[in-house]
Amino acid sequence: MVVHLGARLYASLMTDSAAPDAIVEEQFAGEGTGVELETTDDDASPAREIEPWDPEKIRVSTKSFSLRNVLDMIDADDLELAPDFQRNRVWKARQKSRLIESLLLQIPLPAFYFAEDADGLLRVVDGLQRLSTIHGFVRGQEFALDDLEYLEKDGSKFSDLEPALQRRLHNAQIVVHVIDPSTPEEVKYDIFKRINTGGEPLNAMEVRHCMSRTRSRDFLKRCAASEAFQTATGGVLKDHVRMQDREAALRFCAFRMLGDISNYDEYGSLERLLDWAVRQIDDNAALSDSQLAALFEDFELAMNNATLVFGGHAFRKWPTTSERYSPINRALFESWAVVLADYDERSLTPIASAIVRKAREVMTSDPNYIASISSSTSDARRVEMRFMVPRRLVSRLAS
Repeated sequence: MVVHLGARLYASLMTDSAAPDAIVEEQFAGEGTGVELETTDDDASPAREIEPWDPEKIRVSTKSFSLRNVLDMIDADDLELAPDFQRNRVWKARQKSRLIESLLLQIPLPAFYFAEDADGLLRVVDGLQRLSTIHGFVRGQEFALDDLEYLEKDGSKFSDLEPALQRRLHNAQIVVHVIDPSTPEEVKYDIFKRINTGGEPLNAMEVRHCMSRTRSRDFLKRCAASEAFQTATGGVLKDHVRMQDREAALRFCAFRMLGDISNYDEYGSLERLLDWAVRQIDDNAALSDSQLAALFEDFELAMNNATLVFGGHAFRKWPTTSERYSPINRALFESWAVVLADYDERSLTPIASAIVRKAREVMTSDPNYIASISSSTSDARRVEMRFMVPRRLVSRLAS
């Protein structure tokens, strides 16, 4: 049974004795995302050690820019809008038009946040949707104004506006808080989480995407776009509106690079581990091109093996009491993918049906395993449990 419930009720359902059919699908804008809602309890984790910020290292300066200047920086790649960030597309035509109308009416916009790197390049931290909309209207001619409240300019593109109104847009001043490159990376993440204000709050993966570098973004995009991944996940994560496709790939990479699952304790939470994994991928010195290529091969092998063994039920809860297709479960994804990457097709084919039978049994009758893939999934004991079970299961059948 798949139900659509709030996170609080989901947490009350998913206890150590939770029924295996109590599955809750994550929602966005009133629609299911194809991914099971997950509670990690990262902030409540007793293993997490809070490290105080050093105020001397936190530098945020306030500057004023004209929109013409900002648009020029975007065109010159001096200001990065985090390409292929899906949430840009959530804004409706009316929202976009009303933003442009506010500028034409000379109504000040809320402040923006940019992060500066060591090379002087800027990345948008807060205000991505607003700047994407303005750039699309002024430079890309991507949409015409519609459903305006005060100005009679419905149907007008930028080129249709009088020169005076075009100048008004170009000369509009915006206030920008710029995070200095000397600010520690983990502090930048925390600042982002505190100040992102645009509409629906960003999730951790969306924050990570906006703050990461091109190397990791391109790599995770490649993983998520691979045919093997799309087949294994039934296509439900394709161009995912909440970037769960990229997060799934990152979770595989993080635990694959981690190696011994006991090393997880060093990070204290799943989010810290994923942040570390992004930094590793972004750093050529930490992960060479050849190592990154090998990681992609492992990822594709895991996806192909998951399809071989589980078919359409790969990475989904599949108790013996139901044949329904459940939403993708991220805890199942990371653990089973990492385990399956250790085997080739020839060794798995003869034991595939036995793996399915045993996996369904533990998803049905083992309360500790069910808990490990259902709630408080960042807890070190539950992480260890969900990796240990499939590793032992497959190893015994393959021996």
